Amino acid sequence: MEKTRVLLSDPQVLFREGIHFVLSGEEDIEVAGETTDNEEAFALIDANPPHIVLLSLEDKKTGGLEIARRIRRTQPSVAIILTLSQKDEESIFRAMKSGVSACLTRDSSPEELVEVIRAVLGGELPVIEELTAPKMAATVLEEFRNLEAMGRQMENVFCPLSPRESQILSGLAAGESLSQVAGKIGTDENSLRRHLKNVLHKLTTNDQAQAIVE
Repeated sequence: MEKTRVLLSDPQVLFREGIHFVLSGEEDIEVAGETTDNEEAFALIDANPPHIVLLSLEDKKTGGLEIARRIRRTQPSVAIILTLSQKDEESIFRAMKSGVSACLTRDSSPEELVEVIRAVLGGELPVIEELTAPKMAATVLEEFRNLEAMGRQMENVFCPLSPRESQILSGLAAGESLSQVAGKIGTDENSLRRHLKNVLHKLTTNDQAQAIVE
């Protein structure tokens, strides 16, 4: 059975070694490399792409979000997990736009780390759960509305939300739970998460398009 290859990038050696120790206890996961520098991590990925890379938001030389955007453009098959000191709305929103699959804080438990890695390997986007918060849903909805107005002036270069996606985000932004939104539109939570996954893909695509336009 092929092992899941994970590349670790973090300026804090002890934190990185701790992750290495946790992953070494998993038979189906192996550490494909380690570095203290996100820029070096990008070079390693370009030379030998792993399945997953853990990037640090706090790298002072090159932040995780910038490297995440580069990986999405050049190695889209590599999934990205971003580690940060604490979760705040701005950091999570920017992480969503950069195309990361999940965000973990430095105090996450070993069990949570392994669980997230397995979920990401299975094609899931754990970062979707951040999108269900009312304030975050409202922020994402506003982002699409602003880009829609800009897109009309630039031959629709941005991906718009579908009516159903707008309805879902509006419900979440109003404080409704996933089950409440699902009941209102006549679907189930799994279908709702598929819609939110598509929203995240559009958010990332629009971010890349906006960077090209700018």
